[in-house]
Amino acid sequence: MEDTTFFYSSVTLLFLIFVFKLWFLPTTRRRKNLPPSPRPSLPVIGHLHLLKHPMHRTFHDLAKKYGPIFSLRFGSRLVVVVSSASAAEGCFTKNDIVFANRPKLLMSKYFGYNYTTLAQAPYGDHWRNLRRFTAIEVFSSNRLNMFLSIR
Repeated sequence: MEDTTFFYSSVTLLFLIFVFKLWFLPTTRRRKNLPPSPRPSLPVIGHLHLLKHPMHRTFHDLAKKYGPIFSLRFGSRLVVVVSSASAAEGCFTKNDIVFANRPKLLMSKYFGYNYTTLAQAPYGDHWRNLRRFTAIEVFSSNRLNMFLSIR
């Protein structure tokens, strides 16, 4: 008798935890100041099921429905789509440093030597020094001419 009581109470507790997460988790996500997004997004693939060929027409249809700035989920990544010229100009002139950074992926941490390679480094002094070094030393015309026989 006590085994069934323990079983039913644990199942009830798990069900209540699941309902609590399902009920209150989406409200915490809505508190973020994000652009509008089409609903629903699927758990693993996000909004990838909405994308059809040609993609620019799909984005145009979504922009007509949700406005010139809207957000999509591509898998687990949040993507903001900007389809008006004035908004894109604002993104690339006023907020260019924010949009120049790359996402910090776990793979980049381990394979990119803790975000220190040119392809994985966040925008800043280290990235500018790496870019300057590659432009002057690695991709200079003198260095490229040295490897002409190999190429």
